[in-house]
Amino acid sequence: MIVAAGVAALGVVLAGMGYAALQMTSVQDALFERAVKARAGMQTEELLSRDALHVVLCGTGSPLPDPERGSACAAVFAGGHFFLVDAGAGAAVRLARFGVPMGGLSGVLLTHFHSDHIAGLPDVSLQSWAAGRHAPLTLYGPPGVERVARGFEDTFKLDASYRTAHHGATLMPPSGGRYAPITVPLLNDFSEAVVFEEDGVKITAFRVGHAPVEPAYGYRIDYEGRSVIFSGDTVKHPNMVRMGKGADVMVHEALAGHMVSAIAAALEPAQPRTAQIMRDIINYHTSPVQAAESANEAGVPMLVYSHVVPPLPNAIARTLFLRGVAGVRGEGVMVGYDGLYLRLPVNTDEIETRDLR
Repeated sequence: MIVAAGVAALGVVLAGMGYAALQMTSVQDALFERAVKARAGMQTEELLSRDALHVVLCGTGSPLPDPERGSACAAVFAGGHFFLVDAGAGAAVRLARFGVPMGGLSGVLLTHFHSDHIAGLPDVSLQSWAAGRHAPLTLYGPPGVERVARGFEDTFKLDASYRTAHHGATLMPPSGGRYAPITVPLLNDFSEAVVFEEDGVKITAFRVGHAPVEPAYGYRIDYEGRSVIFSGDTVKHPNMVRMGKGADVMVHEALAGHMVSAIAAALEPAQPRTAQIMRDIINYHTSPVQAAESANEAGVPMLVYSHVVPPLPNAIARTLFLRGVAGVRGEGVMVGYDGLYLRLPVNTDEIETRDLR
């Protein structure tokens, strides 16, 4: 991953040099080495600092094809710990692209088991193992997480054995290729559970509504007076308000029903099955306006939309997606994107944003 990123960075350097100089192998080698070194430690030091709660959105899309957005994934760094919230397809690639250090991955918080939230787990496991994680990868999630863990472990058992055989057990011990599932039982909508609490970091799971997916969870992460809450996939749910009280940032899924309905109508003549599926998905997600209402009711300073449906390829689509939001919430709203970095410094109420793309 670092080598690929280095090649991309090298292109920028080479663009400003003369053709003759670029033909010298010594110049080529020196520039390549410089580019790789610069890229390798791009975000590590800052993200691991304990003076803030750090959030990097690495997947803000959905199962619908979107060249700009990967499947569900968010990285959270706090108090020396690193967690992912979901790991959809392409998660590891995008984390590498944004310079996220993978070796210290503490665990993955799974909201539910739709494929766009778990399909990237094998690559996340491999890349974090290769980067230095030796213990089995901890997976927190609803009942059924054990089955998911065992399924991936069995499917990739041969692959994992090849990695250890090739690189040696000291560098890649077999334990790093395994999973450690932790079931989080929540009996009803009024129960919540602290799944992790160390070094000032507290992670709380709670139920949301994504039937027939049952149960589905959201997560709140607190650190030194700063906090972020993730909805996972859900209809508008009172627990996002209840658990969001006092949070700084709400990362909430959003589906624009009027846009999806228009897509379904256009598909109906030639693709009636796909059209019906599009209509079906409307009733178990939250609209941008509804998410804004929840953020208002919780008193959250910043709302960030994620799991964005449908794709937003241009300004017109973005305007349609946000239709009605300004009338509910005039400020403190962002359409999230892959590479959005949110930094919440401790002992302040500041929310800093940066584009890592």
